[in-house]
Amino acid sequence: MRKSTAKKRILMPDPKFGSVLVTRFVNNLMLDGKKSIAFKVFYSALDIIDVKLEDEDALEVWEKSLENITPHVEVRSRRIGGATFQIPQPVREDRRTSLGMKWLISAARKRNEKTMAVNLSSEIIAGFKEEGAAYKKKMDTHRMAEANKAFSHFRF
Repeated sequence: MRKSTAKKRILMPDPKFGSVLVTRFVNNLMLDGKKSIAFKVFYSALDIIDVKLEDEDALEVWEKSLENITPHVEVRSRRIGGATFQIPQPVREDRRTSLGMKWLISAARKRNEKTMAVNLSSEIIAGFKEEGAAYKKKMDTHRMAEANKAFSHFRF
């Protein structure tokens, strides 16, 4: 039997934009507890976006990109009668944003450009334009859920 569910921690909004979502993103971006470096990388990525897309606000581009990357359905494995089925399920709001952030960061890390800020800005712009590795991952997840729609009656 599981213990009680973990309590949600209240995050402080980031110093520049006053957004809790930005803090959440930076916490995912952070490596080895180096939050100040993660903030520098994120803010410099937004500066690069400002330069590349003059007519758009960088924070709005990031939010739209994150919205484009977040999945709405996912598949979960369930073992029924000796067979394992991939069952499509809707994603909770909190998990949805978390998955979108993680996919965006991992896709940025896999890019082969000069610095992490450049990688991150390129991936954010790609997500904004509905292309790139993170957006492709979302589409693959949706496609897999669509293909396994026949098993949705096994939902638990």
